[in-house]
Amino acid sequence: MGIQDIIEGKKQWRAHVARVKALPPDYQIVYREMQKYLFKVGPIDLADGRLLPGIVDFFEGGAADGKGVLELIGPDVAAFCDDLIKDSRTYAEVYQESIGVNPGADGK
Repeated sequence: MGIQDIIEGKKQWRAHVARVKALPPDYQIVYREMQKYLFKVGPIDLADGRLLPGIVDFFEGGAADGKGVLELIGPDVAAFCDDLIKDSRTYAEVYQESIGVNPGADGK
């Protein structure tokens, strides 16, 4: 990864953050909670994927239609996130595989 790639990545992230900040306040709050949740348990390729920008696209459409954020995703934000990543490989799965493949590696 060269310096140009890093610069381009920062530009893209700043544009993404600007889109989030343009959302109504309730959408921003839910987006931030979703982002925290997904960074904790989400897919390995979250930073490189289209998931977060796709969520913003979805939210922009809902806001344009005058819908509340919970009308779009339902009352359980974590369940909505889990449904989004149900077919993705997660850090938790990688960890479980690593301890299952090499049991007793901790020296016990």
